[in-house]
Amino acid sequence: MAVALAAAALLACATSAFAQDKSDAIASPTLRANVIVTSDIVRIGDVIDNAGAAARIAIYRAPDPGTTGTLQVTQIINTLRAHQVIGVDTQNLREISVTRQARSFDVADIEQAVARALERRNGLGDAANISLTFDRAPGDIRLDAANSGALNPVAVRYDTRNNRFDVTFEIANEAGLAPTKLRFSGTAVETVEAAVLARSLERNEVVKSSDVLMEKRPKAEVGPDVLTRDRAVGMQARRQLRAGQALKGADVSKPDLVQRDQGVTLIYDTPGVHLTVLGKALEAGTEGDVVNVLNLQSKRTVSGIVVGRGRVAIVVAGRPESAQAAAQQNEPPKLQEKLQDKLQDKLSDSTSSPGAAPAATANSLANARAQAAAKPE
Repeated sequence: MAVALAAAALLACATSAFAQDKSDAIASPTLRANVIVTSDIVRIGDVIDNAGAAARIAIYRAPDPGTTGTLQVTQIINTLRAHQVIGVDTQNLREISVTRQARSFDVADIEQAVARALERRNGLGDAANISLTFDRAPGDIRLDAANSGALNPVAVRYDTRNNRFDVTFEIANEAGLAPTKLRFSGTAVETVEAAVLARSLERNEVVKSSDVLMEKRPKAEVGPDVLTRDRAVGMQARRQLRAGQALKGADVSKPDLVQRDQGVTLIYDTPGVHLTVLGKALEAGTEGDVVNVLNLQSKRTVSGIVVGRGRVAIVVAGRPESAQAAAQQNEPPKLQEKLQDKLQDKLSDSTSSPGAAPAATANSLANARAQAAAKPE
């Protein structure tokens, strides 16, 4: 019985010793192949696992924010030995990498932050329409990862006389240190979307979609009447225009619907009466323009308003339209036919004076009605 108890005790001691040896093996310091730090110091606990009480000891200076450096394993072992850290498992590594995390701002981030700080100050418009030129290109900025706060503008100045700006930002530090400050200066101008010619245009040439590029141009340079693509395409150049020119309202007009020496249709249209005569335009015009037209039947010149492509309407000055319509509704069909025949003759014999044509036509309509009414059917 005593022998059995002694054997059991011996077995228990052996098992306890084995477990302790296993625990010690697991807890032995092990070198890391890739190290990531957030500050400017590399500590023992950063380069090895299970560093114990030596973990907080600083041994190297970290690389610059956002960069990676390497350390030779032999150098690390010697440094650790100096701090009584021995028995490190190097995992057969020859070197390790050390990367320092960073808070990064690229050029676009800085431009956006400055534009938002200047938005609607001293006459400037939306941030999206502010164009910036820095005195020194900001480049990519990398700060310690502890600088986690937003870019907060604490000082903003803008001079409308020379378009100069000076903006200072503060970035809060989660480590409790003083905020990091960033300062930028340069010039800022407000821009607008402008239709810019991709090629030169001759006078009277129509602007096509392929002729137009959209660019941002300084608002003060192009003025308030600059055109967009939708307003430019389909319009006609008033004069010769050069490539690269921003189009303004005064540069273009509606395209001519009637060209000089073009065959056109002269139209007289009033309730109950619709007459057409062939003519030749003596001048070009767009919709709504008053142009002179040669009546090819009477060889007389009349004036009319361009109402469509190749169509010119004769303007009649006479009784109000409602009165004419009421009168024509009460006239019998045969009387209307006589009126149209007489009006056709008068339209063909219109006077050569542009201003007299409408009045003569109106008078002839009234006279034709009076003559027809006097004769019994």
